[in-house]
Amino acid sequence: MGEAMEIQVVTELLLSKPTLRYRIARRIRNAYRYDTAFWRSAIAGPWGAGMFAFGLLALGMPTGLGRPVDLLLFLLAGTLGLYLTAHTAALLLALIGVPIPRLFTGAVLFDFAAAFVIFYYNEVAMPAAAVVAAVISLAGIAAGLLYGALASRRLRLRHKAAAALMAALLVAAAAIWPFAAGPGGGSAVPAYQGVQSAGIWKAGEAEDDKARDGASSDAAVGSAAVPSLADLLDSPAEPGPYEVSTFTYGSGNDAWQPEYGEAVDITSGTVDASVYIKKWSVYRTAYWGFNQRALPLNGRVWMPVAAEEQDNTNLGNSAADSQTRYPLVLIVHGNHLMEDFSDDGYAYLGELLASRGFIVVSVDENFLNYSVWTGIPDNDMKVRAWILLKHLQQIGTFAAEPDNPLYEKIDFTRIGLVGHSRGGQAVAMAAGYKDWFADDAELMSSLEDYKIQAVAAIAPTDKKVDGKYTQLKDVSYLTLQGARDGDVSDFEGDRQYMRTSFSSGKDRFKASLYIGDANHSQFNSSWGGRDVSYPKGILLSRNGMLSPSEQRSIAKVYISAFFEETLHGAGAGNNGATTTLHAVSGSASVTNTSAKLGRYLPLLQDYRTGLAWLPDTAYYNRFERSTFTAWARYDEDLNRLSLPGGGKAAGSNLTWKEEEAKNRQNGTKPSRGIVLERKPSGNEPSTYTLSWEQGAPLPSSGQLEELAFSLTDRSFELQDDNTPDAALAAGSVTVEVELTDGNGTSVRLPLTRFMEVEPLPVTSFTIHPWLERHLSGGKYKHPTEAVYQTYRLALADFAAANPSFNPDTGIQRLTFLLSGGAAKLMLDDIGVY
Repeated sequence: MGEAMEIQVVTELLLSKPTLRYRIARRIRNAYRYDTAFWRSAIAGPWGAGMFAFGLLALGMPTGLGRPVDLLLFLLAGTLGLYLTAHTAALLLALIGVPIPRLFTGAVLFDFAAAFVIFYYNEVAMPAAAVVAAVISLAGIAAGLLYGALASRRLRLRHKAAAALMAALLVAAAAIWPFAAGPGGGSAVPAYQGVQSAGIWKAGEAEDDKARDGASSDAAVGSAAVPSLADLLDSPAEPGPYEVSTFTYGSGNDAWQPEYGEAVDITSGTVDASVYIKKWSVYRTAYWGFNQRALPLNGRVWMPVAAEEQDNTNLGNSAADSQTRYPLVLIVHGNHLMEDFSDDGYAYLGELLASRGFIVVSVDENFLNYSVWTGIPDNDMKVRAWILLKHLQQIGTFAAEPDNPLYEKIDFTRIGLVGHSRGGQAVAMAAGYKDWFADDAELMSSLEDYKIQAVAAIAPTDKKVDGKYTQLKDVSYLTLQGARDGDVSDFEGDRQYMRTSFSSGKDRFKASLYIGDANHSQFNSSWGGRDVSYPKGILLSRNGMLSPSEQRSIAKVYISAFFEETLHGAGAGNNGATTTLHAVSGSASVTNTSAKLGRYLPLLQDYRTGLAWLPDTAYYNRFERSTFTAWARYDEDLNRLSLPGGGKAAGSNLTWKEEEAKNRQNGTKPSRGIVLERKPSGNEPSTYTLSWEQGAPLPSSGQLEELAFSLTDRSFELQDDNTPDAALAAGSVTVEVELTDGNGTSVRLPLTRFMEVEPLPVTSFTIHPWLERHLSGGKYKHPTEAVYQTYRLALADFAAANPSFNPDTGIQRLTFLLSGGAAKLMLDDIGVY
């Protein structure tokens, strides 16, 4: 009987035990039991954090429907994703039996996963993407807890106030952190003291024993003596005497840009680029309404109107009474998000140049730009240049139509091109069109009538196209680059500068300007302040950067001055007069002694002459004119001992070797130079000497006026764990230059008599140093690029230091002397004018 009762009890227990199905159903029903009112309110925090990430994604993936619509669509998608993820996670956590607020936890998990995917697929390395996702998730948790507390009826008012205050402090700390993160949030600043040039002169102080071998103390002055162009001329960024007329030309069929569609002023044709573009997506056609067989020629025009024309000039009236023909300048943008139009971002240049007597056209090539949804057309780089040339032909047609406002208004022998980013490479290709489009008979048929005289490139790319690079010949070239450029982070324009050459007898020049605190995007007023698109763009630092107006003012000053020199000619608007800068005993490096030099050429030779017009930041410039006679370029062979013209080179107490110039990423540039590396050597100087038994090569004029060379301080490469910044700074080197004439008379002068050797910018691209190596494949991990500075040393200063020195007898020897501590310098393009 006992056994029967035991069996009965076991049977009853088995029958009363819930089934698995019942237990699962019960857990599902209780999935939200821990999500109390507090935790449900707190979900607002993770929702806000998640929507922040999706908002960034919307800004980086425009649909073309407009930013408000894009944000609405992405926020709706994010909200739906969070809802589904939170509820799915709650059910899974319930089945596992984890006793936590499950909806809230699911929302946090969604934040982390979504943010990680968003940043990881935006070229942020996995560790950095995980950290960013964690920060966003933690911010959502904190915000949620705060909101839950403030919404709770159980907390007293003073507790809510304390919580709100703490939240405000946390928000303030988060806002300040990127700017107080040390080197990772700062501007481009010197990392080391680097090179000193002997004999630094200070206004009002005596200068004793600084000039050697006959150099008197009263003749030794420093770079502070450089005269200012502002004392003689108005800034080239100031509007000129002309009123400005503005209009557009285009296909008339643009649904997105009415100024080229229904509101266009002048209708232009279309061009067939199918020979060059083979891949053009269906989406791109659906978006634009055309494919590569019918690309539009759209342009914004700024045109000068002289006083006598102002009463007559309306669109459609050519004001033919005036015979004035103006130079033509085309401006083309670079690669940007296709749906975020770029061509209107250079109005500041168009209006300025037109007021100074140029006809300016900003060319629309938005349809060639990258889209998140459709990529980028193949061969786009070549087509950008091709479209520019097609615009020249279209404008030529306009200029021959009596009813067109451009009728007989353009001097096609004076054409300048301006390009930004990929546009900067495109304008160089367009100027060298014979190397790229020789097989395009239709294009080549009339291009000889269009004379491209000058090219200005703003932060250009320099990509190999069809297996080659552009070689510019007999075209004046200017390039601008920011040290804080987060898009084109290498000084690619310097490569094109090196590949620009001139024939004898051609009066041309090339110049470059490297700007310490300028970035990439702010040269275009429509691109905003971030050099890369969101969401990654939020990780780039803007601390210490030039303001947009400051950065664009540099472009206005330099591009205006450049075209005044190259297209308006010497002394334009100054009755043919030229600018001569006379400095106090020294600084003759900017003295203009040639009647052919124009008003603003000293600015392009030496940025210091225009500092009154420029914002406060670091500048480095190169300049070379076609009249330059090279003594050493280091590109002719691999023998470091030989020089052109029968010269010889020798070094003492240093390591010296020829190397290719390098960019920030350690990629090579198309020019070699001589690297001088000095070890700590006590009081014994190091020397590098160039000598010629029969005398160094002379300019064609036979007269020697200036010694010129390019120098960069690569001492930052000596820094390592065993050579900290302080030690390197304490061992800085001084530089002197010694010349020996044909009679054997030598004069040695400190380099600072002409210009200081400035330390190079050290750029922090991101909001924290750790991120430098984890964004865009590590492209930001190199904080410094070795950029050259051109030094121009007037031989008259050497003669003034020692009257026995006579450069008319020729130069037999040039010596660079380094003394002091360790240093690594690189020289190139040594020669004379």
